[in-house]
Amino acid sequence: MAAGGAGADGAEPESGKGAEPESGKKASGAGRKGGKKAGEAGGGSARAGNVAVPGQVRRGGGALGADDEADARTGELESDLPGLTEDSELAGALEAIMLVVDEPVAELQLAQILEQPTERIALMLDNLSARYTAAGHGFDLRRVAGGWRLYTRPEYAAYVERFVLDGQSVRLTQAALETLAVVAYKQPVTRSRISAIRGVNCDGVMRTLATRGLIEECGTESETGAHLYRTTGLFLEKLGLNSVDQLPPLAPFLPDDVEEVLDATG
Repeated sequence: MAAGGAGADGAEPESGKGAEPESGKKASGAGRKGGKKAGEAGGGSARAGNVAVPGQVRRGGGALGADDEADARTGELESDLPGLTEDSELAGALEAIMLVVDEPVAELQLAQILEQPTERIALMLDNLSARYTAAGHGFDLRRVAGGWRLYTRPEYAAYVERFVLDGQSVRLTQAALETLAVVAYKQPVTRSRISAIRGVNCDGVMRTLATRGLIEECGTESETGAHLYRTTGLFLEKLGLNSVDQLPPLAPFLPDDVEEVLDATG
């Protein structure tokens, strides 16, 4: 009856509870602990893999490479560009580009750069050209060789030529001309020899002449090891000569005792 009473009260016999054996509990616990540690180790590896290198930008939890950074910067720059919906904005963009080009730029290329229809680009270029002409500017926007470029107007060519030939040419000083003459007539010659002939130190002047491309080194003196200098092809080009043999005779311009002076300073 005791057994029947226990059954009536809903109690299972001890053997029917489905309890795990002690060894099964330990194995299961060990498996859960091992899985947890493995998961932590895996998570640590994942976290280590997501650490961004200094200087890189993280996006979506990952590290960016150099190409991704460049793309990101390009995207930021492009987002700052005006939409060029107004004609004044488009005209300004075209003028800015025209100021820096060194050869004619095609309408198609401008349309691609500015992301505008080619027809709109062509119309705006025509309008700019007509506007410059009507305003009497000294420059003109012309269609040349399949593209567009800014040019100076022919009526002002003489002034441009004067500026290029005279206004920007830096003339040599008297000291530089004298030093260049010594090199031309005594080449190959050392700096000390030139200084002795002129009576002053010529290091600074020699550097200036070398920078201008008028003189150059041409070896060393066998006795002293000093650098030798000579004139260059640019020197002959500037004087319109084929060789230094065509230089005018120096004797008519020298004093009578020049040989004695040269021997004394040699």
